Amino acid sequence: MDSVHKLLNIVLPLISLFLLFFFLPAILLFKIFNSISRSVFCENVSSKIVLITGASSGIGEHLAYEYAKGGACLVLVARREKQLQEVACKARRLGSPDVIVETGDVSKVEDCKRFVDAALNHFGKLNHVVNNAGIAPLCLFEDADNVEDFAPIMNTNFWGSVYCTRFAIPHLRKSRGKIIVIASIAQWSPIPRLSIYSAGMDGFPVESTEGCTKAIFKSICRGDRYLFEPAWERTIYFWNLLCPEVIESFSRWRLLGRPNNSKSNSNSGALKSD
Repeated sequence: MDSVHKLLNIVLPLISLFLLFFFLPAILLFKIFNSISRSVFCENVSSKIVLITGASSGIGEHLAYEYAKGGACLVLVARREKQLQEVACKARRLGSPDVIVETGDVSKVEDCKRFVDAALNHFGKLNHVVNNAGIAPLCLFEDADNVEDFAPIMNTNFWGSVYCTRFAIPHLRKSRGKIIVIASIAQWSPIPRLSIYSAGMDGFPVESTEGCTKAIFKSICRGDRYLFEPAWERTIYFWNLLCPEVIESFSRWRLLGRPNNSKSNSNSGALKSD
């Protein structure tokens, strides 16, 4: 068995490279044609019912505005009611015909069921579910005083999306709707100080929130299966495959090795979208 694996280690990469160069022109033509056709036949979100978690700030907030400009009805979910009400008011001014606010915690299964039920009771259907709520702790794993403090991060970033999606699926099937998940390259390119966050793989934009949100909304309307934003992040994936040691060393130098990233500054709280 070991000899078989040694042979495959040599043969399969060569075969893969050959197939890649052989089929690459056809793949690129298909992607170009597919991109054009999707852009021409974009989904009209007018009167669609959209549930957005983590809508009180960040990407969730600005996605609410983009959907509102398109005339969608919104169900805004987060823990902070005051901020949610402010987002709801602005969404109405931007063109949303109807907006309801549901406060709660996506890490609680009963709250997620309540969010979906509220959308159905008020609007009678559900077209899009945007799983955006997330928490990102900014500290070294070894500096955590209590490892149990990381449990809420996984409960929000992972189970929060699972719960909302599970309760929404039967209704999305009826409306031929969409499930949108805001994720991060941290899953396959781990970032120092974000070890638990990388495991939970929630959203962590590296460009302006507005620019990132506009790209996400256009991608949703086109019906794209995946979106890398900004697009240059795709190249990190290939470099990570070819020379992961270089990417890891650069990330550690950029986020751990510079003077302004000393241990005294490592426990800087958390980035949240709730």
